[in-house]
Amino acid sequence: MQTDITAVVHDDLPLTLSEAGHGRPVLVLHGGGGPATVAELAERLSRVAHTLTPVHPGWDGTHRPGWLTGVDDLALAYLHLLSDRQLDDVLVIGSSLGGWIAAETAVRDTAGIISGLVLIDAVGVHIENEPMTDFFALDARGVAEHSWHDPDRHHVDPAGIPSDQLAVRQANMATLRTLAGDPYMHDPKLLRRLGRVRVPALLLWGESDRIVTPAYGAAYAEAFGDGRLEVIPKAGHLPHIEQPDATFAHIAAHMEGRAPLVAHE
Repeated sequence: MQTDITAVVHDDLPLTLSEAGHGRPVLVLHGGGGPATVAELAERLSRVAHTLTPVHPGWDGTHRPGWLTGVDDLALAYLHLLSDRQLDDVLVIGSSLGGWIAAETAVRDTAGIISGLVLIDAVGVHIENEPMTDFFALDARGVAEHSWHDPDRHHVDPAGIPSDQLAVRQANMATLRTLAGDPYMHDPKLLRRLGRVRVPALLLWGESDRIVTPAYGAAYAEAFGDGRLEVIPKAGHLPHIEQPDATFAHIAAHMEGRAPLVAHE
């Protein structure tokens, strides 16, 4: 059973959460595309774990207070949420921007609340010779070409989107610019701090991602104290959408400390 609740963490920040399932706590953090991009993954995880899936403040019409201007603010807010709930042994899973938030949260977790990470095509660090594509400079077709293994299937023409939905998307992108636009999609200090993160970190990467390449993911994984990269075939920036079974198999194996049972064609 899933419940939608509003929690208040430190600094009187309201958070909209979807909470479901039982077992190990799993915090699921969406990327710039909004909570819908991780909804199926969170539902699947809720069958085996206690999932908490927040909407980042400023997405989908939620309130973003004026002081919340960076990913570090979100990281501290989610760390406070976990602490206030007295949760431990928490697995944090983040997609794209959510992966960046997950990494920043782990860096700040001096209490040992977090026991594992899964970063899915995460942004957040600067890798020499592997620049991130400027997402804001792309038109809708360009976004599809860079984000998906099968862009023809997933391309959405903005002309066909209802005006209210288009307004939500535009507001989401405005929030993304505020939180991660300068410097573009990274914290210059994060990469060198990741070596202090000793919990197991699984980085899942779509082989066709052209926003941040698998080579970027490999360097990201190497920076962690205990990080490893798994590349998912026939997937782009959102492998949990294009290849949900393979993605979940890797996550389930990571949770259980075993090799994944992934079918290969």
